Parts: sequence; structure tokens; C-alpha cells
Amino acid sequence: MTYAENCPFCNPMNDNEQNIIFENDTCYFLQHNKEQDVLEGCGVIVPKKHHANAFELTKKEWNDTYELLQNVKEYLDKEFSPDGYTLGWNVGEVSNQSIFHSHLHVIPRYNDEPLAGKGVRYWLKQSENERKN
Repeated sequence: MTYAENCPFCNPMNDNEQNIIFENDTCYFLQHNKEQDVLEGCGVIVPKKHHANAFELTKKEWNDTYELLQNVKEYLDKEFSPDGYTLGWNVGEVSNQSIFHSHLHVIPRYNDEPLAGKGVRYWLKQSENERKN
């Protein structure tokens, strides 16, 4: 499938709160107004074609994602001056993927955040996340 009618990432222009900040041949970098409160500067890189997850991307889409990520970093560094970044793909419901169109989260991080220094591994390594045999 290359397009899904009800997918927000296939149709970013249908949401007045969604902003296309950059695009190239195969991908967009999107920032949603309603996500800018706690995660200032955050956004997602999404392929223009509908793919359920990152494992379905073509080599061209991977290369274009890389290219866009470099442009996004330069833009975010200039506009928001973050101290670091968290980048991530969620694949499947178990990993908290709620929109089943592949998207790379780009999350600027700041030294003055209450959770500065805590990334993806921190949350996953909590004892309450240990599997029970």
C-alpha cells in the first residue's frame, strides 16, 4: 500500500495544526502545533508513501530520511539550541506505535528538563518492565 485515505501522515495538509517544515523527494519533516508544549521543537520524519513501519522503507527513502535529518538538525540547532536529541522509531503496538505510518521521532533535549539525562533505555530498563517467566 502506498497511500491510506485516513492516515494523518499520508495527508499532512488536511490538518491545520500540522506543519510541513521540510520535504524532499520521498519524505516530510512535520511539526504539529499541539505537540510543541512539553517537547518544544519536536517533529517526525515520515515517508510520503504509506509504510506501516521503518522495516518497509526503500533504500531511497532511508537515504532521503538521512538527508532530511541533517537539515532538520541544522534547523533545530538554529531555532531551539537543544543540548542533545532523542531519535526513535516505534514499531508495533507493543512499542507504543499509534499511527501505523512509519515515522522517525526527532526530539530536541535540554539540560534544564526535569528528565534530562533519561532516554529510551532508562524507561525500558525499569524493574517494572522486566518480563515474567
